[in-house]
Amino acid sequence: MKELERLVESMEQGDQPLEASLEAFERGVVLTRICQQALDEAEQKVRILSGETPESGLEPFEDANE
Repeated sequence: MKELERLVESMEQGDQPLEASLEAFERGVVLTRICQQALDEAEQKVRILSGETPESGLEPFEDANE
């Protein structure tokens, strides 16, 4: 998340060459996807721990770190 924040800040300054900005944008897209996956996994854990069942449309949790 910190890396993504740094990328956004540097791009907002607008003093990078176009090629560097494009590389930063591409890296930002990758980091955003990683963050979204982590958020989705955390949300699924909360739903499971709060008692929502597979019948409610959730899939069994699979931790990507295992």
